Amino acid sequence: VQLQASGGGLVQPGGSLRPSCAASGRINGMGWFRQPPGKTREFVSAIRWADGGTYYADSVKGRFTISRDNAKNTVYLQMNYLRPEDTAVYYCASAPRTYNSAYYRREAAYDSWGQGTLVTVSS
Repeated sequence: VQLQASGGGLVQPGGSLRPSCAASGRINGMGWFRQPPGKTREFVSAIRWADGGTYYADSVKGRFTISRDNAKNTVYLQMNYLRPEDTAVYYCASAPRTYNSAYYRREAAYDSWGQGTLVTVSS
């Protein structure tokens, strides 16, 4: 599976962005991770393709929403009420099979990664 992420950019605190990730090939699950400057990559959100189950890191719950477009084989991450600490390179990733919810939070669940899109939250 090849992934193409887009939709990052510069936004003021409190603003919104909606990065997307288009995939080629069969999808079983898609995840978003992010890597803030000088820090390790961390889980943000994931969606299980079979039933649309969604999962979020506590730091983004209530502000971010993950969704999918089956016809376009694309996943979106609607990010609202953005904060400076959300600044990071955001990566999408594809899972080769369906898992229980907890496993989607682990990088090991994914075997294909997009190139990353930079999100900067600053005034």
